[in-house]
Amino acid sequence: LGTGGSAIVGITLGEGDQKKADRYFTMFLLAALISVSVLAVLGILLLRPVAMLLGAKGELLDYAVRYGRILMLALPPFALQNMFQSFFVTAEKPLLGFWFTVGAGCTNMVLDVVMVGMLHWGVEGAAVATLISQLVGGVLPVFYFIDHGNTSRLHLCRTQFYGRVLWDACINGSSELMTNLSMSLVNILYNFQLLRLAGENGVIMYAAFLFVAVFVGYAVGSAPIVSFHYGARNHAEVHNLYQKSLRLIAVVAVSMTAASMVIIPYVARIFVGYDVQLLALTSRAFRLYALSFLIMGFNVYASSFFTALGDGVTSALISFLRTLVFQLAALLLLPALWGIDGVWLAVTAAELAALAVSVYMFVTKDQKFHYRHG
Repeated sequence: LGTGGSAIVGITLGEGDQKKADRYFTMFLLAALISVSVLAVLGILLLRPVAMLLGAKGELLDYAVRYGRILMLALPPFALQNMFQSFFVTAEKPLLGFWFTVGAGCTNMVLDVVMVGMLHWGVEGAAVATLISQLVGGVLPVFYFIDHGNTSRLHLCRTQFYGRVLWDACINGSSELMTNLSMSLVNILYNFQLLRLAGENGVIMYAAFLFVAVFVGYAVGSAPIVSFHYGARNHAEVHNLYQKSLRLIAVVAVSMTAASMVIIPYVARIFVGYDVQLLALTSRAFRLYALSFLIMGFNVYASSFFTALGDGVTSALISFLRTLVFQLAALLLLPALWGIDGVWLAVTAAELAALAVSVYMFVTKDQKFHYRHG
C-alpha cells in the first residue's frame, strides 16, 4: 500500500485531481491501519505457539513472548511510518519525511539507553523503546497531514471506500511484497548453505544491506516523481528521469563496487576482527558478493519504475524472478560447482539473469508508456 498507493496518488496529482488524490491518500492509510491492527491482534494471540514451533523454549520462549507482545502493539504505527516514507515524497516534502525517520531512530536509541541501560527494564524496556519510536515516525506525521494549512501536496480528509483503487494499489505494490517475502525465504537457504559449507557467518548479509540501501533509497525516492509526470502526460520529463536515472545508477554502481572492495576489510573487522581466519573468509566473501552491485541497481530501479507507472504486474514479475526464482536456482546450483564461493556468487548470477528481464521489459513496455524517447 505504501509504494503502490503512493504511485496511484502521484498519478492522480499529475492528472490535476487534488481532491481525489487526498481521498485516496486517506483511504490507503486507513486501510493499512485497519489491516495491520488485525494482524497485531493475531500476532499477540499466536505469538507463543509460533515461537514454540520455531524452537523457542524455556527462558528464550519467555523473552520472545514478553518482547513480542509489546512489539505487536507497535505494528500499526510501524506500518504508517513505512507508508509515510513514500507519501512524503509524493507530497513534495521528502526532507520532512527524512527528519521524521531520523527522529524515530534517535528516539529508539536514546530510550534503549534509558530503559534498558539505566532503568534495567530488560526486554520490556527494549520493546517499549521501539513502540515509542514508531509513534514518533508513524503518528506525528498524521498531525501534519491533517492540518490543511500545511504546504504539502497531500492532506488527510473525509474519504470513502474505493474498492477498485485499493485493489489496484495492492497489485501495484505486489513487487515490494514479493521482495520482502522472497528475502525471508532466500535468507533461510543462505543460512543453510553457509552452515553446511562454512559454519556460522552472517556478517556478509548485514554489511551488504548498507550498500543495497543506496539503490533502494533512490528507487523509492524517485518513483513518486515519475508517477506525477506520467499522470500529467509529461512524457518528455518521464523520459528525462528515465535516462538520467540509468546514467546515475551506472556511475554509482561502479563507484560503490570499487569503494566496497576497499572498505569491506574495515567493516568486517568490526564484526569478526577477533578471528584472523574468519576475517579473511569474510573479506573474500564480500568481494565476490560485491560484484552484484554492478548490476542490482538497474533491477531495483526497473521494478520501482514500473510500480511508479502503475504497472504492478511487470514490477512484480521482475521482483519475483530476481529475488526468488533466480536466487533459489543460483543458490542450489552454484555451490555444487564452486563450493562456498558459489554461495557468494549466487546473487551476482541472479542479478545478471534479472537484468536480461529488466532490459527486455524496458524495451517492450516503451510502446505503452513512451519513456525511452519522450
